[in-house]
Amino acid sequence: MEPSVVRTIAELDEALMPSRLASSPVAYVPTLGALHDGHGALMRVARGYGDVVVASIFVNPMQFAAGEDLQTYPRSLDADLEVCSREHIDIVFVPAVETIYPEGMAGTTVDPGPLGTVLEGRSRPAHFRGVLTVLAKLFAIIRPSHVGFGEKDYQQLVLVQNMVRDLCMPIDVVGVPTVREPDGLAMSSRNRYLRARHRVAAASLARALNAGTAAADRGAEAVTCAARAVLEDADGIAIDYVALTDPALGDPPESGEARLLLAARFGATRLIDNTAVLLAPVP
Repeated sequence: MEPSVVRTIAELDEALMPSRLASSPVAYVPTLGALHDGHGALMRVARGYGDVVVASIFVNPMQFAAGEDLQTYPRSLDADLEVCSREHIDIVFVPAVETIYPEGMAGTTVDPGPLGTVLEGRSRPAHFRGVLTVLAKLFAIIRPSHVGFGEKDYQQLVLVQNMVRDLCMPIDVVGVPTVREPDGLAMSSRNRYLRARHRVAAASLARALNAGTAAADRGAEAVTCAARAVLEDADGIAIDYVALTDPALGDPPESGEARLLLAARFGATRLIDNTAVLLAPVP
């Protein structure tokens, strides 16, 4: 069955009314569109949590800074709706900017706190304020019981978990493992920007994560050094950061669970990736 495509809050409320009256769980997958199988994985996981699954397609202007790719961000609604149909999404919410920001974007926003200023937040200072603000709006509009986010955007996942906890939102945030291309490159809507030689070089992100993971028995510094060495050896790459943190994005532990996060530019395209790392016990 084709999903119900709604564009206004009133249409969405009408589509969700039977589920709300029955107190049925609603699972939600927010997207910017340009859907790929990484989004498909989110939708398949969401199906396990909700009697009704809602996806939104909205290119959020608040999370793009001046000079970023807001105007050129890929938009492919017809193809996106085909993905939603294939993944058995019940409702697709495709709002206009004026629906989400009826008074413009100068009103109330969500401050991500100190964690929003590191890693991606250092490179894109206003990004997470825009992300959390639009998600808070969408959560209030849709009122989901569960919402799915990919681990590829790991800092975003952690910040959303923090917002839901700190603002007492009755939502379970579900993290979904990264879906990868055959050469290991994490699926991303921005991959389509890559020129041929940059696409080859972009596979170095996955190789760097593998190298860092393989060095985990030698400690935190060895992990970051091994990952950076792989990136430095790649052609046509500008490294933004190589960082090791704890799972909550704090300082890395001496041993135990950690997270290795990378960001780099391949030509004009900036990509991120990350993986879990298990540091060996300190002797």
